[in-house]
Amino acid sequence: MREILGRRRRLRFRRKAREERETAVAQLDAALRCATEWDWPVLPGAGLRTAGPKATGARALLGAPAAVSCACPDPQCVVPGAHPFDPGLLAATTDARMIRWWWSGRPTAPVLLATGGRAPCAVSLPAVAGARALAALDALGMRLGPVVASPTRWAILVAPYSLERLGELLYTKDSVPSSLRFHGEGGYLPLPPSVIGSGQVRWERAPLEGSARPWLPDVEAVVDALVEASTSMPGGGSRLAY
Repeated sequence: MREILGRRRRLRFRRKAREERETAVAQLDAALRCATEWDWPVLPGAGLRTAGPKATGARALLGAPAAVSCACPDPQCVVPGAHPFDPGLLAATTDARMIRWWWSGRPTAPVLLATGGRAPCAVSLPAVAGARALAALDALGMRLGPVVASPTRWAILVAPYSLERLGELLYTKDSVPSSLRFHGEGGYLPLPPSVIGSGQVRWERAPLEGSARPWLPDVEAVVDALVEASTSMPGGGSRLAY
C-alpha cells in the first residue's frame, strides 16, 4: 500500500511540475508577443499567494484556487494578483530582454498591459453586462477589436484616448454607471493567459492571428452600448465589481 501511495505522490508531483512549466512558457510567450509583435508595453503583475485545499465546484470551473490572496503586502487588496507591485507601472516595457529577465524570476506572474500613450486603452464592465454589450454592438454591425474576459469583468480594448477627450465624451451622458471602469493613461489591464484573484483571464475576442498590431475601435464608437448595458443591470450598474 505504501508503495502505491508513494507512486501516486510522485505522479502528482510530476504532473504539477509539468503544469507549472507549461504555465511559465505560456506566460512568457504571451508577454513577448504583446511587446515584440504588437508593441504593447507590459510588466508582471503582483501575482497570487495560495493556501488551502484545491478548488472544487464553481471555483474550480472558474480556474481559481480555493483560497487566494494577493502577493502584495495589502491583506485587503481588492484586485488580488492583477496590479503592478514590483516593478512599478512606469517600468512597463517592450524590451524583450527585460521581459525575459522579469519572467525568469516570476514565471507565473500575470501579464499586465500598461494602457494609454501609444498602447491600447480599455473600457471594462461586469461580465454579464459585457456579454450584453457585445451582443448589442454585433447587432449594430460594429467592428470590434480584442476583448479580454475574466469570470467577473470583460474589457473592450479601444484606441488610445486622452483624459480630456474621455471627459468631454462622458459629459454628454445623463449618467455613467460606476460599474464602468476606464483604463487610460497610467492604467493597467491583465491579459490572457494570466490567473488573478477572480480566476482565469482569457480572450473573448482574440486578436487576429498574424496581425502586425491588432486593430482597435474608437472609444466613442462603443461607449454608448457599454453605458446602456451597464445601466440596464439590476441596481442600474452602480455596483463596482472587480
